[in-house]
Amino acid sequence: MRTGDVIKSAVQNTFRSKLRTSLTVIAIFIGAFTLTITSAIGAGVSDYIDSQLGAIGAEGVLSVTLAPEDQLAADDGPAPYDPDKATTGSGFPGGAPPGLGGGALSAADITAIENTDGVQSVEPTVLVSADFIQTAGSDRFELSLNPVSAATVPDLAAGEPLSATDESEILLPDSYLDALGFTDAEDAIAAAVEIGATDAVGEQHTVDATIVGVQNASLIGLGASINQHLTDALVEIQGIGRTVEAPVGYIAAVAHIDPAATPEQVDAIKTDLADQGFQAQTTADQIGAFQAVVGGIIGVLNAFAVIALIAAGFGIVNTLLMSVQERTREIGLMKAMGMGSGKVFGLFSAEAVFIGFLGSAIGAGVAILAGTGISAALSGSVLSSLPGLQIMLFEPTSIITVILVVMAIAFVAGTLPARRAALQNPIDALRYE
Repeated sequence: MRTGDVIKSAVQNTFRSKLRTSLTVIAIFIGAFTLTITSAIGAGVSDYIDSQLGAIGAEGVLSVTLAPEDQLAADDGPAPYDPDKATTGSGFPGGAPPGLGGGALSAADITAIENTDGVQSVEPTVLVSADFIQTAGSDRFELSLNPVSAATVPDLAAGEPLSATDESEILLPDSYLDALGFTDAEDAIAAAVEIGATDAVGEQHTVDATIVGVQNASLIGLGASINQHLTDALVEIQGIGRTVEAPVGYIAAVAHIDPAATPEQVDAIKTDLADQGFQAQTTADQIGAFQAVVGGIIGVLNAFAVIALIAAGFGIVNTLLMSVQERTREIGLMKAMGMGSGKVFGLFSAEAVFIGFLGSAIGAGVAILAGTGISAALSGSVLSSLPGLQIMLFEPTSIITVILVVMAIAFVAGTLPARRAALQNPIDALRYE
């Protein structure tokens, strides 16, 4: 019997006992359906994290701060107070806000970073704040500013990224559009806004800026981004009236490196900076923890799906063992006519694999149909505040992998009954009643 005939016969034999086969296929369907859905959720959430949190850092940049150990050593206790140590000058003396590093970078630190091999240029980050924003015809609204604008890649709904110009520019979050009187994102482009800030003695000043872009809602909500010229203007306002000059400090620095640098080269730069007391992170470093959490959750969900598939595997074993018993005389006849044990083993293994394929293909197909509809419904309702999030992303490679995994489990489950059929003695089998 040729291989094609073996496969054809296996498909036909599968439906001899329709009820038994159907129940086994349903068990496989449940596992394949669950595995496909959980894989799609993992792909969708990971893709959203990549696109949203990926804005934390652009390609070819390192976010550099003082290493946390420089501020507080766990074994040695707090570091001695240094009156000459740089401060951010923005309400965070002696250090940056939590999550932005282990202290303020001094001008000497910026020079040291710039002189590090592999670093092409450095942009120091100053923490500035604004009191309000308004247009000519709107009320005043509180404004939060992105402290790391130079290191971010904005997800724009309209307009262009910030530029290194001598004009004050701002990228406005889309949540401000209605409040400031704009009909849509395009309407806000090139509009003039007034930004208020308070100096060191409590007097309020304003600075004019131009909206050059509108940012889509983001998972992390860093706030409005401003260019260096506007940053300098706000820093100048915050320094008005200060009677004591503190050493200039920066909360972080954006180190530009070769975007084509290999992982080994990037690691060498990070190690060099670490030896100097700095902590450098790439975009992958910054979002790695989020991806790890998502991966762990999806892994647990996948484990439940695999348990269901293992249970379905026992169903395959039972189905084929019953089939072998019912077809004992038929097996004996096939072997008496010259069919080898290998062909018999292949026949029953093919039946097991076909049952696995049938259940997994139906499960994956239903999962795609149901998941696509659910994902679209959630995007337009519960998840409408997170534009761009497709909660279930069905990738062809993942679907094919699920089907192949299920078929492999089915093959393993079918080896016991297939081996029993292959070892049948033709004379004894023909006498079987």
